[in-house]
Amino acid sequence: MYVAKCTRNESFQQGRLSDYGNIELSPAAGALNYGQGVFEGTKAFRREDGKILLFRPEQNAIRMQIGADRMCMEAPSIQQFVDAVKQTALGNKRWIPPPGKGSLYMRPLLLGTGPTLGVAPAPEYTFLVYASPVSTYFKDGMAPLNLYVSGEFHRTTRGGAGGVKSITNYAPVMKALLSAKEQGFSDVVYLDSVHKKYLEEVSTSNIFLVKSNVISTPATIGTILEGITRKSVIDIARDLGYEVEERSIEVDELMEAEEVFTTGTAMSIGSVGSVTYNGKRVNYKTGDDLVSQKLYKTLVGIQVGKVEDKYNWVVQID
Repeated sequence: MYVAKCTRNESFQQGRLSDYGNIELSPAAGALNYGQGVFEGTKAFRREDGKILLFRPEQNAIRMQIGADRMCMEAPSIQQFVDAVKQTALGNKRWIPPPGKGSLYMRPLLLGTGPTLGVAPAPEYTFLVYASPVSTYFKDGMAPLNLYVSGEFHRTTRGGAGGVKSITNYAPVMKALLSAKEQGFSDVVYLDSVHKKYLEEVSTSNIFLVKSNVISTPATIGTILEGITRKSVIDIARDLGYEVEERSIEVDELMEAEEVFTTGTAMSIGSVGSVTYNGKRVNYKTGDDLVSQKLYKTLVGIQVGKVEDKYNWVVQID
């Protein structure tokens, strides 16, 4: 894993690779006491010729900087972030699955590790990247997702930290997610906390609706994480001739959609088989001719080097 440190108002030192292992923290660390931390998720893919490919790592670096600013943290430069991901991928090269068998998931993590006994920015920060080989995100593989719309729990509210990838955003969704899974659902769709009728996102992914030739997704207005897969799918969809709308979407529109899918780094694109809201279940189209499948084949094709990368999204490392 890659590790680098810095003190407040200073730049990060040169990082280095070390064996994966535990890190030592003060009991008064800002991350432990006040949740001062952000993280990212990205993947390395093995191409058919053995070359290693990364997908838009600079976008993760930019998003970490935005999140760090919101959480009053120092952040690595874009170059240091990308170099750290490259070094971690190469250091774990033997763990990258063969083409078509999975990828190497990498977790860049930025923590307030310095002690602060009082609500204030930590005096020291640690940036690290660790990795794990992964196959598909969901245990059912590409099986359609069954989502549950929660009217009880909310991810965030306007003015909060829902628009950044803060470590504080994920524990609050666990209760809703565990409850949904106990009832046989794959994940939870959250509504806005003010009107309680507008779609926001799923626990760990963005959501899209399809009706005719129009693809709609909730606008990122501070309460929704602007996913990198989300952004990439929007560009691909427009180039494939679809009209894409980023706007406020009422939950009733979800129940009337022809097709629904979700996007995220870990799970790429997942087609939704059904959504349940207020006791009503709606089933959607499934099969190989779905819009989500066309987008999936293009996106993953670019990521693994099988489809021409006209966007210059892929970074090859040696």
